[in-house]
Amino acid sequence: MDRFYITTPIYYVNDVPHLGHAYCTVNADALARWHRLIGDETLFLTGTDEHGAKVADSAALNGVTPGEWTDRTSSRFQEAWKGLEISNDDFLRTTEARHSATVQDFLQKIYDNGFIRIDKYKGLYCVGCEDYYTEDQLNSGNCPVHGRPVVEMEEDNYFFELSKFEDRLIEWYEKNPTAIRPGTKRNEALSFIKGGLKDVSITRTSLTWGIPVPWDERHVFYVWYDALINYLTALGYGSENNEVAKWWPHVHHLIGKEIIRFHCVWWPAMCMAAGVEPPANIFVHGWLLVGGQKLSKSMASEDTGPVKLTEITPASLTEDFGIDAVRYHLLRDVPLGTDGEFSIEGMTLRYNADLANNLGNLVSRVATVVGSKCGGIAPSPDEHSPLAAAARDAVTESGEAWERFAPHEALEATWRLIGAANAELERTEPWKAEAGSVDDVLGSAVEAVRIVTILASPALPAICAEIWRRFGFAGTLQNQHLPADGLWGAGQGGQSVEKGEPLFPRRTSGS
Repeated sequence: MDRFYITTPIYYVNDVPHLGHAYCTVNADALARWHRLIGDETLFLTGTDEHGAKVADSAALNGVTPGEWTDRTSSRFQEAWKGLEISNDDFLRTTEARHSATVQDFLQKIYDNGFIRIDKYKGLYCVGCEDYYTEDQLNSGNCPVHGRPVVEMEEDNYFFELSKFEDRLIEWYEKNPTAIRPGTKRNEALSFIKGGLKDVSITRTSLTWGIPVPWDERHVFYVWYDALINYLTALGYGSENNEVAKWWPHVHHLIGKEIIRFHCVWWPAMCMAAGVEPPANIFVHGWLLVGGQKLSKSMASEDTGPVKLTEITPASLTEDFGIDAVRYHLLRDVPLGTDGEFSIEGMTLRYNADLANNLGNLVSRVATVVGSKCGGIAPSPDEHSPLAAAARDAVTESGEAWERFAPHEALEATWRLIGAANAELERTEPWKAEAGSVDDVLGSAVEAVRIVTILASPALPAICAEIWRRFGFAGTLQNQHLPADGLWGAGQGGQSVEKGEPLFPRRTSGS
């Protein structure tokens, strides 16, 4: 049995959970579910980033303490992920005592190793990013991310001597060519390193809402350096019974491309400075962009103008489409590693084509005909059925795709099996045959449904659990494991099959 440790970025609590957050989190969840399915010992971490000036300012504006504010805002993310059936094993808040202890221990080691110094810092600071910029990084004096003016600040800061790690980082990149994926993002980070690294400020004296620096409590750690360490906090780094050795060699960070510099340059160097191996794998996904503007009234009123991605909440979509349909769209239509477009029109087309017409139609058709021709009892599958080869291909191709972080290709492979099963039913037309003469065809169709249900479960956990129940398959879906349960004929037949209501009622473009 292998191990698989998957993380999302921890999301900043001053944001509202939106579709961009959901895109990353659903992909991480589906990857975690797949690895559990193939028997890997799996750990899935997400959480919230709760320190910094923006949080303190927002709390003051709302007349509450920063702690009260983060309690309130962090819960929004926990509720959002519950609403998307996210199966995280841990939810880490950076205001937790366990995180403060890890941060202080980790950065104390870097300080003791001689890679942190104090100096005066004067620079151009964006409050929105909580980051400094150079003149040539600005757009007409504005932050390149937020488009707002930066402010000039000067204060005593402790600096992490990132410049000392330029050669070590280049060497690490050369020895670990697949540590950063896809290759275009690896090249981007490597180019940044080769362009020359400067020491970076890691503390502030201008605010108190942060983790105190253990060797100088006039300072608190800057929010980004505090946040990055969360991946080790979840493993109990620094504690007597920590699991760093168990999990860290198997870590996979899933991040957005806007935070490459932090995760692919600063974080590996911080690990080196503390005597920890850099993360084994960092996978960088693109941005989810908004396309069409035909949004339902639950998401926007007609007079609000164009809707931004950050204004589309996961709950507004799941209320309209259902949880699994939203998950499927995010996994199927935007390949990890590239930018992709979101639109209600595109989501409706995918819903009708893949979910209603293909999967929903196959499940309904098979259950109906088993009821009418076999008395509602599933026949045994035919070992010579043409669907046996299609099923073997689907299991193999899905596994290979999930392994390379390509959920969209895994789902394409699964839907090819759905297509083959529907085509075989069209060819044989068992609904026209005499009862008892089509047992092989229908038994094979039921077996195809069983394998499809297992393969699709990382994307569609609730719907697949319902299909499993209706078809009376043995055991529970959660207890299925590949490859054994994906073998053709592992389902023996003989169980009762229930038809039930349509899983995916067709939608019109305006509904």
